[in-house]
Amino acid sequence: MSLKVIFLGTSSAIPVLRRSFPAIAVLRKDEVILLDCGEGTQRQMTIAKIGFCRKMKILITHLHGDHVGGLPGLLQTMSMLKRKRVLQIYGPKGIVGFIKNFLKYLKVELGYEIEINEVKEGLIIREREYEIYAKRTVHSMRGYSFLIKELPRPGRFHVEKAKELGIPEGPLWHALQEGKKVTVKGRIIEPQMVLGPPRPGRIIGFSGDTMPYKSLSSFFKNADLLVFEATYSEKDMEKARENMHSTSVDAAKIASEANVKMLALVHLSARYNDSTAIRLEALKYHGNVIVPEDLDVIEVPYPDTNEEFKVYSLKSLSEAEAP
Repeated sequence: MSLKVIFLGTSSAIPVLRRSFPAIAVLRKDEVILLDCGEGTQRQMTIAKIGFCRKMKILITHLHGDHVGGLPGLLQTMSMLKRKRVLQIYGPKGIVGFIKNFLKYLKVELGYEIEINEVKEGLIIREREYEIYAKRTVHSMRGYSFLIKELPRPGRFHVEKAKELGIPEGPLWHALQEGKKVTVKGRIIEPQMVLGPPRPGRIIGFSGDTMPYKSLSSFFKNADLLVFEATYSEKDMEKARENMHSTSVDAAKIASEANVKMLALVHLSARYNDSTAIRLEALKYHGNVIVPEDLDVIEVPYPDTNEEFKVYSLKSLSEAEAP
């Protein structure tokens, strides 16, 4: 099952020609998990062919304008396109008032239900196949980092063992592969009788805007992909501290301490026309660093396979190939 991370917006507070306001879409099965929603997010979603009526959760790191400015338009567009699914929105304290007020004063009438959740540190979402955790950031206003963690998958199905136990191929095999008990001729068959050991799921971390601090390494421990803000180059470290942001080196040190497989640097300041120096700084501390541009995609492989991360741009694909 593919797990795609699409970078819709990779700039910071000021957009540039090649970088829009912050927004990242995680595509998993039939669901979209949208991390932040800067101005222009819905246009980027249109280009990336991410449907507005799909099952969706929106996670907002904090209420600075560059991270939430796209919400009013996105919610209205979904209504105009006759969305019927419930939309779940998660964010820091204040997100409820922010959304209710812009709906009121912009006179937006939604044709679908929204569930708005003000989060605290810890487990904030538990689904059948994954969980999402939040951790407070150190920034100029209340905000959170997020961790998307897939739960372990059932072990590999041993066909020969199933046949030896007399389990007929079909629905019973499928049930066992999902970790369910089955009954064959009055005998209860446990999943572990035909399955190998559980296999690990994938982990994606997302920093939001934050100064570096030690416990972030523990929070992102062993993540497959860590998306971390690198608003500033190391040479502008004093300005980073003044504005409560991170540098490329800050991000790389945390990724290294956390044993992260791949580090993606985003939220770059408009002062940097070329991201090459930003990446080279980070590579001194972590061996697998990319600086994605808007509409770049990372496909995250399962950690127990020999597959590599796939990185490509939707801008270079034909219309038929885009997701």
